[in-house]
Amino acid sequence: MEVPQPTFEELFRSAQHSAYHLEMRDAYGLDGDYRAWSAGHRFDPAERWPWWIELVSSAVSRGVAVHRARVVSEPLSSYARYEYELTGGHNVKAGEDVRWLPRRQASGLALPGNDFWLFDGTSVLFNHFAGDGTMTGEELVTEQAVVSLCSSAFAAVWERGVPHEEYQPT
Repeated sequence: MEVPQPTFEELFRSAQHSAYHLEMRDAYGLDGDYRAWSAGHRFDPAERWPWWIELVSSAVSRGVAVHRARVVSEPLSSYARYEYELTGGHNVKAGEDVRWLPRRQASGLALPGNDFWLFDGTSVLFNHFAGDGTMTGEELVTEQAVVSLCSSAFAAVWERGVPHEEYQPT
C-alpha cells in the first residue's frame, strides 16, 4: 500500500525547527494578482493572502525559522519587482526572513535545478514549473544526499544574500 505524500501545508505545519525556501526563477505563474499589479492596482498582500500570514506566523510562534532566499537576475524582471514590492507586507510581515542574491553573485555556487522547500534539514519538497512559470507539481525527497545538497545550496545563497531591508534592486 502506497503512503500518500504529505501536502505542502502538512509539511510546513509539522516543521519543528526550520522551513527554508530557495527561489531561482525570474517569473512564476503570471496570474491575476500579478496582472492587476502590472496594471497599477496596488493591494495589501496581508489582506489578499491571510492564509499565508497565518501559516508562517504560526510556525514562527512555535520557534520555526522561516527563511526565503531569492536568486534574481538584475535588473529585476517585472515579476521579481512585483515580489520585491510585496515582500515587506507579505513575507516579512508573516515572520519570514528574506534575502536576495543577484544571480551574477551565484555563479560559483552548486545549486539544484529546481526551487525547493527544505524542512528541518530532513526533507526537500521540490517545486516543478513549466517554462511559462506555471507550477506543474511537487516532489518530496528524503534521500540524504539530496537533502545535503539542498541544505548546502541554501546555506551558500543565504550567506551571500542581502537582507530584504538592505536590498536595493536595480
